[in-house]
Amino acid sequence: METPEGPDIGEVRLAWIEPASVLGVRKLVQGAIDIEFATLPPYLYASMTILPETNAAAKARLQSIIMQEMIHMCLACNIMNAIGGTVRVNAPSYPGHLPGDVGGKLVIHLYPFSPEAMAQGMAIEKPLDPVQPKLLRSGAKSPVTIGEYYERLKAALCKLPASAWKPNRNQVNDGQFFQGQVFAVHNCDDACRAIDQIVSEGEGTPVTPENKGSPLDFQNELAHFYRFWEVYRNQVIEKDVAAGPDDSGYKWGGTLGVDYAQSYPAIVDPEEHKFKGESAAVRAAQDKCNAAYAAMIAALAAAFSGKNGQLGVGVRAMFDLRMAAIQALNTPMKNGKVAGPAFLPPKRSGASKGAAA
Repeated sequence: METPEGPDIGEVRLAWIEPASVLGVRKLVQGAIDIEFATLPPYLYASMTILPETNAAAKARLQSIIMQEMIHMCLACNIMNAIGGTVRVNAPSYPGHLPGDVGGKLVIHLYPFSPEAMAQGMAIEKPLDPVQPKLLRSGAKSPVTIGEYYERLKAALCKLPASAWKPNRNQVNDGQFFQGQVFAVHNCDDACRAIDQIVSEGEGTPVTPENKGSPLDFQNELAHFYRFWEVYRNQVIEKDVAAGPDDSGYKWGGTLGVDYAQSYPAIVDPEEHKFKGESAAVRAAQDKCNAAYAAMIAALAAAFSGKNGQLGVGVRAMFDLRMAAIQALNTPMKNGKVAGPAFLPPKRSGASKGAAA
């Protein structure tokens, strides 16, 4: 059923247990890390499957979202290290629910570039009460959205005693790869700044009794939910200079030039495909994707445990993954379709051994 926010495919609703100790807070921070990492594969799969030299506006939006999700993960890891915890980089399987999602309806798939992929991105990033162009606003939903999870996490962090904070512990502070937006977290104020950035870039400024909210983040750019919505509708959200006092101040503008036909004929959820009967070239391409993804996870885990230079190794592994994906997406299977990376958890990778990949 179509609603003003997009198709009704479900929403993320996260479990929240009020923490009674710093150990409880660390568990909740790990939940935030898991969520941020789990969004990367579906967003990457959609972006990777756009044919070269096509859909420039859509691809730019997806790539900016992916970059910011990496930044969000780094900031969440910095928070974990600042309160004395140990970061774990947990790779989920697809299809499946987001980590901690108790809503039950929204199953995350690896969709190629398509309306389904954009609708899924909207569902993941959806604020509690989205700002609607011309205020086509629905009623508030029940908690807990990702944004609400972070707001509650912020409150829990601020209740920790000063002794819980460990300044300069395993902090990633690297402007070389992430546009200077990754900064060290030493105390509650730094953690709150990090969370505000994460929520703002994902959902925009929330609607409150005092204001109508905004689809813009702290940098005056559209938040992730609204960028997905633009691609889904193939329209730009722009300022409405003629907006009345009851309007949001934004309206739908011109088209983005989205053409979903200009994408690789990629299958959904490669993990569910049995590659054992495919050609050696197809299996080798999947193996390269699995190896690059495993290397990326290992390097990120090392970086967040305080090993110098590993963040750069992880970024290079992501580049290797993109190159492996290009090879896979240009290697037809027996059915004439292609498969991008399955984003298999490392312990389960090994397409050439006949695993479901």
